[in-house]
Amino acid sequence: MTIVHAKDDTFDAAVLQSEKPVLVDFWATWCGPCRALGPTLEEMAAKYDDFQIVKVNVDECRDLALRYGIEVIPTLLVFKGGQVVNRAAGLMGEPEILALVRG
Repeated sequence: MTIVHAKDDTFDAAVLQSEKPVLVDFWATWCGPCRALGPTLEEMAAKYDDFQIVKVNVDECRDLALRYGIEVIPTLLVFKGGQVVNRAAGLMGEPEILALVRG
């Protein structure tokens, strides 16, 4: 599955209306840990199809960042049925991210 890059006008359809669980990565281009997390998420998107990965650039989507209380990046939110069910901040590896999504 490919990673979706959501904006303010596509977030609801990509995340809140998804039938699959969605892992949302709130990130920015200037953030070193965010850039380090990128390849892990790319590998996971190619490997797993039981959840969708969506990236939201906080500089381009400030309203979404405020709406979900994003104070540090990277922050990962897990949505199921349109609701946030899990969240974590900071650089993580694949095992921790899978536990977050499936936990």
